[in-house]
Amino acid sequence: MLDLVIVEESITSSGALSVFHAAVDELNRRYGGTSDTHHLLIDELKPPRGVFLVARYQGHPVGGVGIRPISDPGLRFGEVKRLWIRPDLRRAGVASRLMQAAEDWARGAGYRRLYLETGPAQPEALAFYPRTGWTVVDEFPEGAFSHDAASRFLKDV
Repeated sequence: MLDLVIVEESITSSGALSVFHAAVDELNRRYGGTSDTHHLLIDELKPPRGVFLVARYQGHPVGGVGIRPISDPGLRFGEVKRLWIRPDLRRAGVASRLMQAAEDWARGAGYRRLYLETGPAQPEALAFYPRTGWTVVDEFPEGAFSHDAASRFLKDV
């Protein structure tokens, strides 16, 4: 098992931004588009309701994941955004550890349920989430954006 350190970092830090932009770059390459950031504001990944977690290996950022609030604030729902792992470390348990840290953070922040979406160009993600306890759902909660072709998942925390 890798000697990872997973830490909450400001989304405006160089480490967090490098991971975030690597995730966006990969999405753009897989889906053939340009950055679809108008549905995600960086400020949504800032405390107290949002977070960005960075996995570091030997001090270097090798992955990350964010959580932002969605829907009616009283429902305490969050959305997982931009899970990304450096390609040479995929299938080494980094994603599982990041997602567990994200779920733990969400629980501690008072979230009741997390949602996420992934798409057909991400077969690894489509296989990963059900293996780690996420349930497929047809819709996101009212007021939360979801891409038409997305596969949607939820997990109670």
